[in-house]
Amino acid sequence: MDKHHSQLSLAKCSRQRYSEWVFRDVPSDITIEVDGGTFSLHKFPLVSRSGRIRKLVAGHRDSDISRIELLSLPGGAESFELAAKFCYGVNFEITAANVAQLCCVSDYLEMTEDYSKNNLGSRAEEYLDIVACKNLEMCVEVLKQCENLLPLADELKIVTRCIDAIASKACVEQIASSFSRLEYSSSGRLHMNRQAKCEGDWWIEDLSVLRIDLYQRVITAMKCRGVRPESIAASLVNYAQKELTKKSTSWNQSSQPKVDVVSRSNGHEKVVVETIVSLMPVEKLVVPISFLFGLLRSAVMLDCTVACRLDLERRIGSQLDIATLDDLLIPSFRNAGDTLFDIDTVHRILVNFSQQEDSDEDMEDVSVFESDSATSPSQTALFKVAKLVDNYLAEIAPDANLKLNKFIAIAESLPAHARTVHDGLYRSIDVYLKAHQALSDPDRRRLCKLIDFQKLSQEAGSHAAQNERLPLQSIVQVLYFEQLRLRNALFCSYPDDDHKPMHQSWRINSGALSAAMSPRDNYASLRRENRELKLELARMRMRLNDLEKDHVCMKKNMEKSNSRSFMSNFSKKIGKFNIFGHSSSRESSSPSKRSQVTDSKLTERT
Repeated sequence: MDKHHSQLSLAKCSRQRYSEWVFRDVPSDITIEVDGGTFSLHKFPLVSRSGRIRKLVAGHRDSDISRIELLSLPGGAESFELAAKFCYGVNFEITAANVAQLCCVSDYLEMTEDYSKNNLGSRAEEYLDIVACKNLEMCVEVLKQCENLLPLADELKIVTRCIDAIASKACVEQIASSFSRLEYSSSGRLHMNRQAKCEGDWWIEDLSVLRIDLYQRVITAMKCRGVRPESIAASLVNYAQKELTKKSTSWNQSSQPKVDVVSRSNGHEKVVVETIVSLMPVEKLVVPISFLFGLLRSAVMLDCTVACRLDLERRIGSQLDIATLDDLLIPSFRNAGDTLFDIDTVHRILVNFSQQEDSDEDMEDVSVFESDSATSPSQTALFKVAKLVDNYLAEIAPDANLKLNKFIAIAESLPAHARTVHDGLYRSIDVYLKAHQALSDPDRRRLCKLIDFQKLSQEAGSHAAQNERLPLQSIVQVLYFEQLRLRNALFCSYPDDDHKPMHQSWRINSGALSAAMSPRDNYASLRRENRELKLELARMRMRLNDLEKDHVCMKKNMEKSNSRSFMSNFSKKIGKFNIFGHSSSRESSSPSKRSQVTDSKLTERT
């Protein structure tokens, strides 16, 4: 059909009706102009089917009308051609590709049952309800055609009916797929095979052809119908990867920070990102963290809304323990004088992670503190994030534009008990000092206060003791703890020689361990230590009572016995003092004072 002028040739149709042979040789008496084409037709077949054309012709009865403009006709020339064929009695097939056009053009031309029996409107509605809405792929195709027919397609409920049908079909497919994965275990119990591939999500690829506004409505309906969050997330990932054309550069985590910046005037990608984020399921771990970081990069690059970026940062913070270093290296898209990587975004992610850890601990029952387990799942996640942060600090430290306050803010974003070993933090600080040699002495001391030199390994401690970039006070601390570690090692090598240094060494190691533990694990450790101290205190009191009784007996024997018997009895009793080891005579002569000191230590620990 010519785009500017189109003449219907009825003689080419294989099946002919009365109107066809009647008007074959009759010249056209009316011209219909629509958007995209002009049609020279006859009034009678059009007026007999279309109420709108009948009213226009009747309105110009006095003056013979020969031209009608229908420029706002939905679907343009293609839709009107189908309507004209129907008016002339030419057979054509109603399909999912044209049913939406037929519904809209029949409504516009008022081709209803009021003007002709079995008119185009009723035929199209019947096909839509009985055929198209029973098949998911056909519903998607109808929705695709509705993109150019809005808002009339929405007013006629075509979009709503297709969306409801898609959501219902997807839900049914999901249930059927779940039943297909049911199997009996060796014990005879019925369970679902999680490793079997879910065949009920084949519709994911079909939905990716929809425009973002219609896609949003479909996913919202699916969530209301109860479609699995994993299926929703998989559909969102597939749709985003197809719509965001720059994903090959901005989403590639393995590449270094060079990114092809999308024009900020391109609003389509921005709308896609913001819509995808708003549709993501609330369940944790259903959306891959690599996809979340990819969306965050795009959100920063496209200057999406603050709410969109904060939502992504919150979701990433909830599963930060499974992130990698490349994920955190988000390029900065600001001025040229800014840092190479987006430090502020990473800091907000870490704050979200820390706040989540705090809220999880507040919600836990007090009985958890009675557990003697060394670590908990949250503590394990904290250790992983601490190692990740140390590696991130070492990566951004050489940046000449990185301010000290931002570096310290990243390092202090995690609680003190997150790092059991400070080797990674020391390495990153050393890299920063090497790259920022103009740093003043107060700033260097402030930076090194982040390091707990008691938590350095022997290798890191040896390196720090010879590191000229460290302030003098820090080097002194390193040497002190190195000497303390050496003395403790010597005491542990000779445990039977002196019990008092052993207790001191044990307390020092216990304190370091407590500092490395979380408050919950530290509480359990202190409870165990208190129980041991109480038992030791009870044993000492029993021994003290025995010694007092022996002392009374010795006084009585001294009064009754002669000097020889007295010396013999004294030599036997004096051996019982060996239970205190090599204590001094001053400590042995005042057992009550020793008991008071032990009680005070117990009170302080409690």
